[in-house]
Amino acid sequence: MSRIRMTKLNLSRFDFTSIRLAVLCAQTENLTLAARECHLVLPAASRRIRELEAAIGSQLFERHSRGLKVTPAGRVFMRRGLSLLQEIEAAFKEVNDLQQGVVRHIQLFAGSAAISQFLPPLIAQYSQTCPEVQIDLEEQVSGQVVIALREGRADIGVFVEGTNSEGLEASFFRADELVLIFPKGHRLTGKKPILFADTLDEQWISLNPGAAMLQQLISAASALGKRLKLRMQVNSFDAVTQMVASGLGIALLPKAFALPILKNSQLSWRPLQDPWSHRKLMVGIRKEADLEVKALRDFLISPSQNAKTASSKKK
Repeated sequence: MSRIRMTKLNLSRFDFTSIRLAVLCAQTENLTLAARECHLVLPAASRRIRELEAAIGSQLFERHSRGLKVTPAGRVFMRRGLSLLQEIEAAFKEVNDLQQGVVRHIQLFAGSAAISQFLPPLIAQYSQTCPEVQIDLEEQVSGQVVIALREGRADIGVFVEGTNSEGLEASFFRADELVLIFPKGHRLTGKKPILFADTLDEQWISLNPGAAMLQQLISAASALGKRLKLRMQVNSFDAVTQMVASGLGIALLPKAFALPILKNSQLSWRPLQDPWSHRKLMVGIRKEADLEVKALRDFLISPSQNAKTASSKKK
């Protein structure tokens, strides 16, 4: 069995306080604020940064009268250092959870559509059935969900079909429908399904890059020989709803998420006539996933859980 080659470092020259200090310096570009957060006096903090730069052999910051400017090496160190600190925090949390009877953490990454419509009750039910397994849920756009799976940061992911999942085991999870939302009294008001082509003169609100919904909108507009008039991109469905309610544009949202909100707002909705508005959500895992991850995957995709979801929607 081959051993992984690692650069030899004198680890005695590194400590977590200095790493945390450097990360905070990069985030705030202010040594005084970072030192205060780490409970250090300013001279000691400055010395720690100099010693850390000497140990690494690269300058992390450029000093100037108004604070610090992060160098390219500093940006790399901040990203890796932050990841290291998060891993250490997670390790302490998991060790502590062992004392509470939790023997396994499963990292579940999912898109907004899955979280807003399906996952919370399923996670609650699974936690009751398997209390020794804790599911840590993180919201990401579909593209980032797949990347996290490949990189091992996620154990299981839920994403929209059509996202490149090559190398992963992907199974059908749920179906959803995208509907058009707009302010009441808008020119698109109507009950019959509308063609996407008839909406392309409008300003659009959508999720940030990497979201499957945004990619679908851009692709559908391109197929019609037009460009999507994308006015604003936000992080969540709630933010999309607020932007539309303010009259800044129109948007697509999953029907099961949108309808309960629209009842108590100044918004209207209309179905799309285009077939692509009916989507499939997929559950993905790595091919070498362990038994606990496969058990959660099987629970999420089981026909009985699909039936319960459909029943709850009718209610």
